[in-house]
Amino acid sequence: MIELSKEYVENLKDVISRKDENGAKAILKDLYPADVAELFQELTMDEVIYLYTLMDDEEAADVLMEIDEEDRNKLLKVLPNELIAKRFVDNLDTDDAVDLMRGLDEDTQEEILSHIEDVEQAGDIVDLLKYDENTAGGLMGTEMIVVNENWSMPQCIEEMRRQAEEMDEIYYVYVVDDDERLRGVLPLKRMITNPSVSKIKHVMKKDPISVHDGDSIEEVAQVIAKYDLVALPVIDSIGRLAGRITIDDVMDEVQEQHERDYQLASGISQDVETTDNIFQQTAARLPWLVIGMIGGLGNSVILGGFESGFAANPKMALFIPLIGGTGGNVGIQSSAIVVQGLANNTLKASHIFRQVFKESAVALINACMISLIVFCYNYFTLGDQGITASVSLSLFAVVMFASIFGTLVPMTLNKLKIDPALATGPFITITNDIIGMMIYMFIASILL
Repeated sequence: MIELSKEYVENLKDVISRKDENGAKAILKDLYPADVAELFQELTMDEVIYLYTLMDDEEAADVLMEIDEEDRNKLLKVLPNELIAKRFVDNLDTDDAVDLMRGLDEDTQEEILSHIEDVEQAGDIVDLLKYDENTAGGLMGTEMIVVNENWSMPQCIEEMRRQAEEMDEIYYVYVVDDDERLRGVLPLKRMITNPSVSKIKHVMKKDPISVHDGDSIEEVAQVIAKYDLVALPVIDSIGRLAGRITIDDVMDEVQEQHERDYQLASGISQDVETTDNIFQQTAARLPWLVIGMIGGLGNSVILGGFESGFAANPKMALFIPLIGGTGGNVGIQSSAIVVQGLANNTLKASHIFRQVFKESAVALINACMISLIVFCYNYFTLGDQGITASVSLSLFAVVMFASIFGTLVPMTLNKLKIDPALATGPFITITNDIIGMMIYMFIASILL
């Protein structure tokens, strides 16, 4: 791994400005595709295009797929479609080719496909583009070793050699029947120990783990993690082998999903990067800020309705941040645990009542402890039994409500097919803040 220091970048820029092809090739030679992609972030579009002209087709394709999607689309827009087809798409696995094509409009996609010389590859790309990108079908590739269960081992090995010539990596050997339905996998050990078996269905490993082409990426990730797989076969609705998903593709998608969930939980409504311009970042962040402002105005209206109570008991105002902050923290804790459970499949959506009961028990303990601590503190320092009782009872009620609300909301959103990560952000905080103030004012008005 090479450190891309400022001096390193400046040296490369100087080499490019002098059109020193040998010098530029020498610099790129020592870099991995991911390092070159990172380096491109420091260069202008013209400098990037110049370096692409110096790479061989396979290296150029690998680097292109390492570039950020937005930057990649900008680059593709300035390149001829025929060049994109022959230099990039022809040298990519079908799953990567589909990722590249998804960022382009339909007319551009059709023109690029028309320039692909391998008709079978073009057909595979067309088929994969029909899938939703968030499903197993949209993530899979078609490059895999496939043999028939009725072949002999020598015939199988010969066919594997032929198929392997066009593949970079071989993960598993998949066995299908005459109708292309997945029947098993052929482990290397069984190939070595059974070199002359008449039919490989007698030595294959039957009933392999697989997913359907309509399964979500989250389901695919859970299966790969559960069974420690490096690749996973994908079947269609009638069990035919449609493709395979590799663990690196899954990890990339899971990372992107986590980034989106983190931003959503932070009150960012769109997927943004630090490199995005001012207007893009503002558009992503402003909506929840406005909602938060409306929530704050709602709080002020609630507090304004108890103006006379504050006039009679000014010390009540001291505990407004405590009530609001505690409710928001408890709600976020509860919702975060539920969202995590839903994400890793340790919590079933059908177990909503069981989870609410468990969370209520936890909330009861937390509410008693927090209320008791605050009661003791106020009793010895405040000297006002009415406010002491009001704050303690309010905290108890707020913690109970926030815990149950923080559990119900993400599970309900999940039932409605809405990203439950929405419940770990400003939505929970704002709602608990408003409800907490209403509870506090209601209890205080009764006791005081």
